[in-house]
Parts: sequence; structure tokens; C-alpha cells
Amino acid sequence: MTRLAYDLHIHSCLSPCADDDMTPANIVGMASIKELDVIALTDHNSCKNCKALMEWSKQYGILALPGMELTTQEEVHVLCLFSSLESAVQFDSYVYSRLGMIKNDSEIFGNQFLYNEKDEKAGEEGRLLIQSTSIRFDEVYHLMQQYDGVMIPAHIDKNANSLLYNLGFIPEKSKFRCVEISNLQNKKQLCEEQEYLRAIRVISNSDAHYLTDINEPKNWMEVEEPTIDGVMDWLRNTRN
Repeated sequence: MTRLAYDLHIHSCLSPCADDDMTPANIVGMASIKELDVIALTDHNSCKNCKALMEWSKQYGILALPGMELTTQEEVHVLCLFSSLESAVQFDSYVYSRLGMIKNDSEIFGNQFLYNEKDEKAGEEGRLLIQSTSIRFDEVYHLMQQYDGVMIPAHIDKNANSLLYNLGFIPEKSKFRCVEISNLQNKKQLCEEQEYLRAIRVISNSDAHYLTDINEPKNWMEVEEPTIDGVMDWLRNTRN
């Protein structure tokens, strides 16, 4: 078994709510300074900066997963992590087809910068990424089966854009095997209140929108092998 420090919820400058300094290279560089082993890029409703981040992660020797923070029709945030960049890109196209046509106003919402592998600005996303999609929460698990991904309802202990706040309950037919909370100190109470959580993995991430917010090595996973597949197996199959 290999013990890895992780932070699987990080936004780049493609998310309008994130700082413009959150370029792929800067994210990986900060993760290296903080001695993280595994990170994931999870911009709102987009995977378009994942390729650049994964290229930079190779230079720093950090394992990087492509991902997205999906906003469902109910405005529930769900982390979607993928076994390959190819799967992430395919899911990105699917989500884009179910995203509204609202244009981004950078003066109101913030910039949505696209970056290439040289960490150069390559353009801007014109459609507002922080709007909800037409994808229902109960569709996400099956979509992740189709796109070789894993769904992780995000920050369920927050009073905004979370499964428990927006829906008020965990749907009876739910099949997700991992959930994220913002503060691990809330884990005991949540598991007492929600029986479903007692049988699945509970993780915590930074949800970083600024470089300084990226986690120190305080959350750990033990994987069979230090690869993307090893991390995905840990998220899917093993409880705490």
C-alpha cells in the first residue's frame, strides 16, 4: 500500500469565481511546494484546463486526475473525476450540450481563462460556467458509469449548492460510494444523521479558488498503486 496526500477539489482560472493566478502551472507548483501527492482539477462544468494541468503535473512528479465540478439541474454540486483525459474531454462535450446559453459577463462573474500546456492564455470561455445544467442529480451516477468516472457529491455540509441543503435528503436509490465534506469535524454528526454515509467513503478537500487555499498534506489515502487507476479504485471500492 502507498500513502498519498491528496486534494481532489481545486479550481483553475477557468472557473469565474477563482483567482486569475490559478493557472495550471501555478496550481501544480503550489501543490508541489505543499508536498501533495495527488490533485484533481475540478472547474465548474468544464474540463478544458485539465490537459494543461496534467502536462505540468508530469514535470513536478505529482499525480493529477482530470475532473469537473458539475452543477446539476437542482443546483447541487457534484465532483466528477475520470480515469483518463479522453473520458473527461468526452464528458466535457456532453455537459456543454446540456449547459444553458447564458453568456459570461466577466465584470459581474469573473474571467473564464483557457490555458495551454505552456501555461499561456489560449482564450476565454464565453458561456457562463457557474450556471446549472439540465442534468438531474439522479442521472449523474449512470453518466459516470458511461464515462469511466466517479461521482462525489461535493461539500454536503455546506448551506449552499450541496446535496443535503438543496435536496434536503439523500435519494433512496442513490448508488454513489464517496462523498465530500468541507470539515471532517462534521463527519461524526453527519454519519449519525445519515445512515447512508456510514457505509461509504467520506473525504475532504480544499475547494481552492486561490493558490494559498490549496491544502497542506493533511488528508491521506492508501492505494494499492500510486496511479490514477489506484486512486479511482480507492474512491469507488473502499470505505474509511
